[in-house]
Amino acid sequence: MRDKGEFLFTSESVSEGHPDKVADRISDTVLDAYLAADPEARVACETMVTTNRIILAGEVRGPEGVNETLEHAVREAVRDIGYDQKGFSWRHAEFHNYLHEQSADIAVGVDSAGNKDEGAGDQGIMFGFATRETPSLMPAPLHYAHGILHRINTLRKAGDARARGLLPDAKSQVTLRYIDGKPVGATSVVISTQHEENLTQPEIREELTAIVKDVLPEGWMCPDEGFYTNPTGIFVIGGPDGDAGLTGRKIIVDTYGGAAPHGGGAFSGKDPTKVDRSAAYACRYLAKNIVAAGLADSCTLQISYAIGVSHPLSVYVDLHGTARDVEEAKLEAVLRQVMDLTPRGIRKHLRLNRPIYGTTSAYGHFGRTPDDARDDFTWERTDLAATLANAFGR
Repeated sequence: MRDKGEFLFTSESVSEGHPDKVADRISDTVLDAYLAADPEARVACETMVTTNRIILAGEVRGPEGVNETLEHAVREAVRDIGYDQKGFSWRHAEFHNYLHEQSADIAVGVDSAGNKDEGAGDQGIMFGFATRETPSLMPAPLHYAHGILHRINTLRKAGDARARGLLPDAKSQVTLRYIDGKPVGATSVVISTQHEENLTQPEIREELTAIVKDVLPEGWMCPDEGFYTNPTGIFVIGGPDGDAGLTGRKIIVDTYGGAAPHGGGAFSGKDPTKVDRSAAYACRYLAKNIVAAGLADSCTLQISYAIGVSHPLSVYVDLHGTARDVEEAKLEAVLRQVMDLTPRGIRKHLRLNRPIYGTTSAYGHFGRTPDDARDDFTWERTDLAATLANAFGR
């Protein structure tokens, strides 16, 4: 994203009832079940959902009894999302479980043994990003796209009249105008939301207008001609009944809304030995702490790994010309000193070997507020900011 001039930038979000997000939630529910039984469990779970069918596939390694509990856990997750419809219901959707034992070849490369340290679960590049555009240090278009859907979902689940007749499947898209690199207001907002058949489109528009105005900063609401609600005219059939869902198809929604690079790896359903998840969390953690420490106003960070190799092959930092007397090359060296970036080091530092992943599967893995009681979203904490500031004499 440019840091000067005037331009428009757009990001989208999808609700927890979107078919792909239903699949993500189920995959992370499976992961949580295994980690609750054994913190060292290995999980790579893919889910497909379609009309009244839920299909699990992938590789696992953990206590045998967990597999027997998965159907109940998955149905409860679907129930929590809100699906009890004719075409997709937590009660009567067919459940198929094709999970099998993890490949022995992968285990040999990843597990520690003798003098060999634990290696990365795969090769890959991971990115982290942070910017001062919002209090959460996230890009503003994605921040508000998530916020709109999260607000709709909260009202819907509470039975609030302000979301009367709205159903779980929804998408949002927010376009913001930037001047000199700073967001100043929305030029358009698009919301498509599943709804009950008896709800009219003018009624839906009225409800959504109030919700969007409540989420956006004062004075940021787009012009009426730039506000699109259910552009197709009707959205009664939705969720997995309207479109099949697969784990890992919303990786830009999960990360930075297109405002920063993405290494290509999905997150949901993968245990934290898979660095395309855990190292992406570490990258966000480091980037956010760099900005929180006052070292820069914007930061992109990349780390790369090779399968079976414990230490990262490279650490790269780009401060986008916003650095405050900080050399990026020195910062790259400091990051290796302040955090152990091996797979095991990341898991220990961020306490990732716990059943904390179900809540990550919708409304973004980044920019969330950690809950002290659940001790979740540890990668969103800024507890390393003081250490980084001290390293540069701040």
